[in-house]
Amino acid sequence: MNQYELHIRDAHTCARYGRFHAQNLSFATPNFMPVATRAALKGVSLENVPLAQVVLVNTYHLWLRPGPQVIKDMGGIRRFMATDLPVLSDSGGYQVFSLKHLRKITEEGVTFNNHLDGSRMFLSPELAVDIQDDLGVNIAMVLDECPPHDADYQYHEQSLDRTLRWARRCLERKEARGSSMALFGITQGGMNRDLRTRAAEELSKLPFCGYAVGGLSVGEGTELMHEVLGYHPQTLPADKIRYLMGVGTPHDIVVAVKNGIDLFDCVMPTRCGRFGRAFIGKNEYINIRNNRYKLDQQPVDSDCACSVCRRYSRGYLHHLFKVDEMLGMMLLSQHNLHHYLQLMADIRHHIKEGTFLEFSNEFTQNPRE
Repeated sequence: MNQYELHIRDAHTCARYGRFHAQNLSFATPNFMPVATRAALKGVSLENVPLAQVVLVNTYHLWLRPGPQVIKDMGGIRRFMATDLPVLSDSGGYQVFSLKHLRKITEEGVTFNNHLDGSRMFLSPELAVDIQDDLGVNIAMVLDECPPHDADYQYHEQSLDRTLRWARRCLERKEARGSSMALFGITQGGMNRDLRTRAAEELSKLPFCGYAVGGLSVGEGTELMHEVLGYHPQTLPADKIRYLMGVGTPHDIVVAVKNGIDLFDCVMPTRCGRFGRAFIGKNEYINIRNNRYKLDQQPVDSDCACSVCRRYSRGYLHHLFKVDEMLGMMLLSQHNLHHYLQLMADIRHHIKEGTFLEFSNEFTQNPRE
């Protein structure tokens, strides 16, 4: 069973509370997926992120190493990672298209140079489905083209046409394999409202289990991203889950939920943690490397219930970063993931209580990021 249950529509915004079922697993929405790029979170064990309900892996990197057949032989991605959580994989397309000087796009797919050894490889819509199915993920993404945000209109239009054709091919491949994994379509179209609307209209005609918004947070700036979020999610089917790929800051997440988005992923919690940035409070952060925290005996965030904040002081974390101990990066990444997941729990609570508008207005008054 792959379906979205919409339980509550917020009376004052487009925010939604629901649950997505992927095969025999499920998770509440809105929700955030910690990113386990190579089947592992950066510096954090999933066991230390108890609020996580769903996790994301990177198809491109797992395709290269250890390879889908290895993971299949090991019992599938969930057994390989030793997790009970549902797993969503991207299609590998974003990583391939980021290799803009090392790849060639044709109607059949993308030829590119493996970034590890330079060898030539080819990824088609059909192969993207095959890899994800062999990995044994619960939720898979179609192969799409993610063009530069500042590409001209004609390029975005041609790229969208190709993405829509590839989406149909992905569905056909999934059906031919008899796969039970959920498959999500992805909208593109840059910052062009008519192309975004057409993407939603065309994909809505296809029997996807969910729909993702792609091509945002790729350098266009916050103002343009929020402009697209102001209209685009509402053009997607109301009875399907809506996933905003690769976004973003806590502020961006609250804005996106307000506009009808249900699911998120981003490397920011762990990436910021590795560089000493800790998310605290409502839309704030501190840099633990700052000397002002050298003798600070407070936890990273006094209002946080994570195991890091219950045990360690800012002064200790500051010391770990100053002496380049990897434990500092691990602990701060763990805290940041808890912060994001607690934010999602708070969002769900306020939607259920009918107080999300007040919560979101207060939260976004201080766009710290």
